[in-house]
Parts: sequence; structure tokens; C-alpha cells
Amino acid sequence: MLRIISALILAVTAFCASAEEPLQLVDNPPDRHIVVRGDTLWGIAGKFLQQPWRWPEIWQMNKAEIKNPHLIYPGDVVILDTSGDSPRLRIGKSVGNADTNSEEELATTQTQPKVYSKAVPQVIPSIPPNAIEAFLSQPLIIEATEHDKVARIVATEEERMIMGNGDTAFVTGIPDGKKVNWNVYRPGKPLKDPETGKVIAYEAFFLGTAKLVSPGDPATVRIVSAKEEIHRGDRLIPAPSFEILAYAPHRPEQTVAARVVGIYGGLNEGGGGSIVSINRGKSDGIETGHVLALFRNRVSIAIDADGRRSATPIPEERYALAFVFRTFDHIAYALVVESSKSVIVGDAARNP
Repeated sequence: MLRIISALILAVTAFCASAEEPLQLVDNPPDRHIVVRGDTLWGIAGKFLQQPWRWPEIWQMNKAEIKNPHLIYPGDVVILDTSGDSPRLRIGKSVGNADTNSEEELATTQTQPKVYSKAVPQVIPSIPPNAIEAFLSQPLIIEATEHDKVARIVATEEERMIMGNGDTAFVTGIPDGKKVNWNVYRPGKPLKDPETGKVIAYEAFFLGTAKLVSPGDPATVRIVSAKEEIHRGDRLIPAPSFEILAYAPHRPEQTVAARVVGIYGGLNEGGGGSIVSINRGKSDGIETGHVLALFRNRVSIAIDADGRRSATPIPEERYALAFVFRTFDHIAYALVVESSKSVIVGDAARNP
């Protein structure tokens, strides 16, 4: 089935940026790529572009397509077209059965007329779903403004100290029966804005899930799954519905000046594949799919003949790229997709 991406002009800012900075292809890029299960938009972009976050430009996407690029499926053939002034990608004829075949097998497949049935293939995601799925479904960040307003366990059945699967708990703060599924968590490390010193959110230590049995004050809930011991005083928030979004990776149109405020798990350092939180969110224009570059200030230390140390600031170093996949009002989660060194809390996150 032939599907050609419509050639639509980018937003003015992105267009101007691309006009000033031509797209740069990787050395010896392939003329085509057969999409297979397990591919991601980021990975495919990296086969053609030196700067994968410029994916929307090489596809000539508009804003709507960036936020809903359900265009690429296993079996599609991504073709590199260099006949114009600027390289672009388009979709050619689908081949083979990319849900089960490798790229090498697909490359030698002869397309023959046939009648068959199969499951509808899943759209290619932006980044590996297994890297972020838990961070979409679990309450891992609690905004500071919500910290004291959430529901909490005030009593247990038969005065139990510890609860597990199937146990009953009594919860205050559930106003009605509209929300049935809840996540149970324990407040963790506070995340402070390095610029203001104020707590902007708390990491939440995920404990398990619960289902509302009957509303009231207190309401009755049943513990459905307990990953850790659940105690009186632990808190609950509604379980969010989630979807592995396929937003195209793209750079922010506005200027972003943020900081890494946490590395999930309370770690002091992270690296490629780590989940980091930054001190900017929806209220600052941060959205899913934004790609940010991580920078670190550097200082050169010299020791003279008398043993005295002197520090000289040197230009900061850009060392990583991070893909934003979940946003809150004042904070966002990003997956570190490329990194040449360890990520440290306090490093800068800005436009790539």
C-alpha cells in the first residue's frame, strides 16, 4: 500500500532555523530503510540524520503531524530523496511481514499478490516503550501543590501493620466513586529547583495498586497488587490511563533554560538510558517529544610550584541528549538517549 507523506511547511520558527542551518546527513546514508518491529522514530532518524531531533524537518511535517505522527508501521519502506534543495524522507511500498521478519529477510522479499489475515501492526514509537512504560503508569512525580491533598490510608483491617495482595484498607480523601483504580505510593525525595531552592515536586516510591470497593469517609479499598509492603499513612492517587505516545522527536520552538533536578531512583549520577527530571514543565511550554541537550560547566584546576591551586572556568561541554516523554505543570521526565559521560544533578538542559 502506497502512502506518501504530504509535503507541508513547518512552523515559521522551525522553517527559519532549518534555512539557517541545513540538514546534515550521516556519512554514507542508506537510500532506504525497511521498518521492522522494534524500530523507533529516534533510531530511524539516526540512520539518516546527524541530528535526529530534526526528524520533522526531513519529513516536512507541520505541528499537527509532529504531535500525531502515526505514519510509520513495520513493513514500510522509508526512502531518502536527495533530488531537491534539501533532503527529505517519504514512504514507499510496504513489503513482507515486518512483524516477524528481520530487515535482512525483508530486503530480499518479493512482493506477490496473496490473500491473508494478520493483526493490525502497531505504529512505530518514538523511543523504546519498555524504557518508559512504568514511568507513564505509575505516580513517580507528585507536584508540591498536590503533596498534602492526596488520599491516604488511615486504618487497616484487623489492625494489621502491613498490607499485601487482597487486603482491605480504609482511606480518607476519596470524595466519590467516580475513580475506581488507584495507585499506592510513599513520598520520597523532594526535588528542589536549583535556581530558587524551593521544593517543586516529590519523587514517589511506587508501592502497588488498589481498587475502590465502596466510597465514603473513610472509603474502603482492596489492595490489588503490592510490589512493596503497604502501611497506614501511605498515599493514593488515581491511576492514570496511559499510551505509548509516538510524538516525533523535535526541538522546542521556544528558548529553554532548565536544570536536571533529579535522577530517578535517588541516584547521584546517571547515563544513557537514565530517567531524569528537569525543572520545567507544561506551564513553561515543555511538551512530549521535545529533545533537550544536556550541558555541564567545567573548571580547569592548575597547581603551581608552591602547591597552590587555581581554578579557571572553561567553555561548558554539551555531552548528552534527552527526550521528554511525560510532563507535569512544573516538572518533566526525560529519557537520556545519547550520552558521552555521566549525568549529574544540576547540569543544564537547553535547546539542542
